[in-house]
Amino acid sequence: MPFKILYEVNKMLDIKFIRENPEAVKENIKKKFQDEKLPLVDEVIELDSKRRATIAEADQLRSDRNRLSKQVGMLMGQAKKDPSKLAEAEAVKKQVTDEAERLAALEKLEAELDAELHKRMLVIPQMIDDSVPLGPDDSCNVEVQRFGECKVPDFEIPYHVDIMESFNGIDLDAAGRVSGSGFYYLLGDIARLHEAVLAYGRDFMIGKGFTYCIPPFMIHGNVVEGVMSQTDMEAMMYKIEGEDLYLIGTSEHSMIGKFIDQIIPEATLPQTLTSYSPCFRKEKGAHGIEERGVYRIHQFEKQEMIVVCKPEESKDWYEKLWRYSVELFRSMNIPVRQLECCSGDLADLKVKSCDIEAWSPRQQKYFEVCSCSNLGDAQARRLRIRYKDENGKMQLCHTLNNTCVAPPRMLIAFLENNLQADGTVVIPEVLRPYMGGTEKLIPNKK
Repeated sequence: MPFKILYEVNKMLDIKFIRENPEAVKENIKKKFQDEKLPLVDEVIELDSKRRATIAEADQLRSDRNRLSKQVGMLMGQAKKDPSKLAEAEAVKKQVTDEAERLAALEKLEAELDAELHKRMLVIPQMIDDSVPLGPDDSCNVEVQRFGECKVPDFEIPYHVDIMESFNGIDLDAAGRVSGSGFYYLLGDIARLHEAVLAYGRDFMIGKGFTYCIPPFMIHGNVVEGVMSQTDMEAMMYKIEGEDLYLIGTSEHSMIGKFIDQIIPEATLPQTLTSYSPCFRKEKGAHGIEERGVYRIHQFEKQEMIVVCKPEESKDWYEKLWRYSVELFRSMNIPVRQLECCSGDLADLKVKSCDIEAWSPRQQKYFEVCSCSNLGDAQARRLRIRYKDENGKMQLCHTLNNTCVAPPRMLIAFLENNLQADGTVVIPEVLRPYMGGTEKLIPNKK
């Protein structure tokens, strides 16, 4: 049954869950083809056992200290009348001192065990939903359905950079001189189209009832640790030298971070937000970063969808979010398909995820333009995002995110699917108000 783990078993993948369900956690690791992480489960259980024993001993010493301190006071009072009690009082004082030293050692050990436990817990993946297809990498992702007819015109479609250059709309050479590979200048009609798509995406989501937000573009390290896996953090994030600040790779990071350490009033859930931001990514090890194009780059802009909700609502929101992407792209004459991400292609914090891929008539294949994810309680657990249910019991929220629109990658799909044989590009009706009423882009050169 879809979402069985998410709603019945994995209410909270915390140390208690691992302690009580070690084999289920190991099986989940195997499903994600991360067998190298299997020893972590036993290590966590052992560290947890030592930590609990340490806490128990420390608590007993604290209790003894209070009892012995009272005993010392009583004996010192009695010593005024009976000097023989003084030696007994001194002996108890020494016991208090000895136990204080032991308590200090235990408190240090507890901190060390906490750190080791935390380090390992960070890399044990979230329990995936049992509807997720199994496979080691994105080659095993599963097409679910298509939307729109995939047409291949009877004229040759140029490479996307060549289309942009026909409108004097891009300068990669200047960007290379200024910033290096993975950057670009957009100009004229192409730059205007870029902003039109973002503005349309913003208003599209506002029309769906989402609140528009512009978040901080830098966040603290504890927020980074809370919103993404360690592997993704290393591959993606740029750190500001000498400061506890990172440039965001997506506004999801800031938007989920907005709720850190918050108890959200139940009546205000779900929180539905659509956020704009520039995004900065290392794209470490990414194929094609040196290619002449804007498909994989270090800097881009994006409109995002964010939902913070009750656990029982996240399944429905997941369906709504990816369908919003389909609706948005189809309104701009772009055929798309939904692709279910397999277990090995899920980031460690994700319970379930799918990509929306746009049709490329030039390549005659689909490519990713949106990624929709349900993270269950993983981010909320790390960032302590909670609400009180109707019985007054504290619960963790669920968090979801989805790309609304991310030019310039989205522009590739737009230009290819709206290009005409004469080199012009038709502007769909939904974008015309953002383009000053322009119905067609006419190239400056052919």
